[in-house]
Amino acid sequence: MAQMFDEAKRRYTDLGVDVERAFSVLSTIPLSLHCWQGDDVGGFENPDAKLSGGGIQVTGNYPGKARSNEELRQDIEFAMALIPGKHRLNLHAMYGDFGGKKVDRDQVAPAHFARWMDWSKEKSVSLDFNASCFSHPKADDGFTLASQDKGIRDFWIEHVKRCREITAAFGKNQGNPSVHNLWIPDGTKDFPAQRTMYRRTLLESLDTVFEKDLPREYMRDAVEAKLFGIGSETYVVGSHEFYMGYAMSRNKMICLDLGHFHPTENLADKLSAVFLFMDEILLHLSRPVRWDSDHVVIFNDDIRQFMLELVRSGCLSKTHIGLDFFDATLNRIGAWAIGSRSSLKGLLYALLEPQELLLQAEKNSNGFARLALLESGLTLPFGEVWDEYCRRMAVPSEAELIAQVEDYEKKVLSKRG
Repeated sequence: MAQMFDEAKRRYTDLGVDVERAFSVLSTIPLSLHCWQGDDVGGFENPDAKLSGGGIQVTGNYPGKARSNEELRQDIEFAMALIPGKHRLNLHAMYGDFGGKKVDRDQVAPAHFARWMDWSKEKSVSLDFNASCFSHPKADDGFTLASQDKGIRDFWIEHVKRCREITAAFGKNQGNPSVHNLWIPDGTKDFPAQRTMYRRTLLESLDTVFEKDLPREYMRDAVEAKLFGIGSETYVVGSHEFYMGYAMSRNKMICLDLGHFHPTENLADKLSAVFLFMDEILLHLSRPVRWDSDHVVIFNDDIRQFMLELVRSGCLSKTHIGLDFFDATLNRIGAWAIGSRSSLKGLLYALLEPQELLLQAEKNSNGFARLALLESGLTLPFGEVWDEYCRRMAVPSEAELIAQVEDYEKKVLSKRG
């Protein structure tokens, strides 16, 4: 193995690439793992809770899903032991420890996440947060912050305000900013009579939500756009253009989700434009298959091209990277591991690009050399470099991953009934 890595390293060195530096940079980049992969976006507000509304769905019923926050935390800890590096955890408001009591969304408070904050300290895992504006009776008509019903609207405004306070509590507890991401499902299946009305309402609701400035050393706000969802195929209030305008004018982060754009759009192309106008952005990594289906991230052309552009931009330090896929057709811990590791593979692949030679070819208008270098990168011995990184980070290699996940399934997941 050492000999194979040494040869791979030599080939990258010949192209002016410092493999050790790439390892060093990658080890400092945290992913924010999404808690909802572990229980199919159900949450633990009540034992009968199911994902509903919002144009999102989970398919499959693979055995062994987490049935409580205790089991979820156990699964997250094991999943993180399979992923090289030190990472964060992203929670939704539905995942509070409510003690069997009914706590409606407009009543959530930091106290309901005290156990998560204790766990955060115990495990040295920083937390991020999301308001949960779906799977609730007051979201059944497809509208929350853009609802024309003031009572519905005020309910969700209060919910998001409280979620921001919880996020700030996370940041204070862990000693670094927690990111609060706001996504709402609002939209219509068919043509609305007027699009402006809903967007004006959303604008007013957001301004009310963000009235209170919370310390930046504790939390950051992001807003997430979407093209369409199931049940909102024709019109989504929070479009990319709306949220870009809002984020830029209100000094918020934009959240770019790989599944929230048209299938023919190159989301990597947006990064160089967005970074010219924003100090920070949030990414949600998923894999759309024909629509925003939130498949597990794999090491495909999309993730490679996206990470290449992110590294080329020089803006890694300005980027928060979260995961947002959910698949119940396969072992959920395995899904976490594959999606996270594939995202990190994309980053490592990008960090190993011979940028100096590419830029030299670009400046010399040598299109042939530029294209040849890009092509040569596809056949470099990247696998050996990735395996060495995993070995140094004391996590399973690609060859060892399946056995460790299956062993956990046999010893833990299969006993959940």
